[in-house]
Amino acid sequence: MFELTVRNGVLQARRGGTRWLSSGWGGGYVDADAAYNVSVPEGFERTDLDAYIGERRREAGFERAGPTLLTGVDLRHACGARCDAVKAVVTAGISNPAALPTSGDDDGPSTEAESGEWTPGTVNVILGTSRAVDDGSLATLMSVAVEAKTATMLAETGFPGTTTDAVIVASDPDGEAATFAGSGTSIGAAARASVRDAVQESLRSRYVATDPPESVEAAEHGVRTDRRTETFEP
Repeated sequence: MFELTVRNGVLQARRGGTRWLSSGWGGGYVDADAAYNVSVPEGFERTDLDAYIGERRREAGFERAGPTLLTGVDLRHACGARCDAVKAVVTAGISNPAALPTSGDDDGPSTEAESGEWTPGTVNVILGTSRAVDDGSLATLMSVAVEAKTATMLAETGFPGTTTDAVIVASDPDGEAATFAGSGTSIGAAARASVRDAVQESLRSRYVATDPPESVEAAEHGVRTDRRTETFEP
C-alpha cells in the first residue's frame, strides 16, 4: 500500500495520489502523496503545530506534505503488520491511559481530562489498503481500525486507549474497487488483524525493559471517566 521510511524521528508512509482520512491535527479527508508520524521530545510545548510539522518534515528530508500525527513514543518502537491488501504501522505507549469503568464499583479517584489542551498522541495508527473505497467506506475503515486498537489495548494493558490516540487510514483510488470495508469484509478483517498485531508488537518493543502502568494513578498522566448519565428510551 505504501512505502515506509524513518529518518530523524519522522516516519513517512509514501504512495502517490492516495486518499487519506485523519483524526489527528488538521485532520479530515485529503489527497496527498504521503502521511507522517512524528516523534516529539519530552516536554514538547509547541503550539504552532503546522509550522513545527513542516520544520520536522523538511529537516528529515521529506518534501511531500501530507496528514501528520505527532507522538511522544520514540519511533524505534514503531511496528508494522500487513495482511492481504492492508498494511498498518503503529506507535504505542500508555503514559496517559484513559480508563472507562463500565460499572459503579470502581474505587479509584475521579479524574477528568483538561479541556482545551493538545498533547502528542500515544497510540498512533497509520493504515492503508491498496483497494479503492469511497469516503464513506474509508470512514468505516477508520472505525474498524479504532475498534481493533481498542480491543487489543484492553487485552494487553487493561485500558481501551490513551487520551491522545489518533488514526490515519488510506485508500488507493486507482486500486480494485471495493464497496464496503466493515469488519465482515476481507478489507476489514485484514485491517483488524494488522492493527492488532502491530499494536502488540509496538507495546512489546516499548515495554521490553519496563512494565506498563497498571492503573491511572501509576501512570505519568491519565484520566478515568467515571461520571454517570441518565439513560432513557427514545
